[in-house]
Amino acid sequence: MDGITLFGIVSTVLGVTRAMPQLIRLLRARHAHGVSVDSATTSMIVSSGWAVYGLLTHQPVISIASGASGILFAVITLSALQFGRRLKELKIAPVWLAVLLVLGGIGGATGLSIVLPISVLAANSPQVWVACRESNLADLSLGTWLLSMTEGLLWGGYGLVQQDMAVLVNNTFQLTTSAIIAAFKLAHMAKTAKQSKAVLQVVGDRRRF
Repeated sequence: MDGITLFGIVSTVLGVTRAMPQLIRLLRARHAHGVSVDSATTSMIVSSGWAVYGLLTHQPVISIASGASGILFAVITLSALQFGRRLKELKIAPVWLAVLLVLGGIGGATGLSIVLPISVLAANSPQVWVACRESNLADLSLGTWLLSMTEGLLWGGYGLVQQDMAVLVNNTFQLTTSAIIAAFKLAHMAKTAKQSKAVLQVVGDRRRF
């Protein structure tokens, strides 16, 4: 088994599993506090774009991993809408779909290679915005964004080996934006833990009296 084949297996598994913690959290909680449906939908669209790019450039490892990721993000989108998010939140997704269709239709792989590297900014920026604006991030999965950081590192390495700047630039952005989202979630968890501790302390003080 050569290195590229092994990488293909690892990246495909990671592509399938990175969004799984978010989906599981949504299905268990039955609500979607702190989850951006715009980000999930744009991620589905961008993953589909990468799957097409992989086919056009004869890189099946990209197509398989991105296609699997796209399917999961589609399910997350539907779940988020079912559990409280609204269609009117979709602002980036329809615009980016049009951009990918136009550039892909006109320029094929070359057109996609121009826009896909920055597409992760379009996909993750709505989640950064929601994480910054909403006080309740209870249903935002830390696991998904830590895995997203790992995927950014792996695919960034793949881009270096294959000398594919589109892949390299995209995953540099993915690593950065995923780290920002994970940081917001960790800050929320720390704040929640501090508030819970304060409440328990107050309850304990009242019981003493």
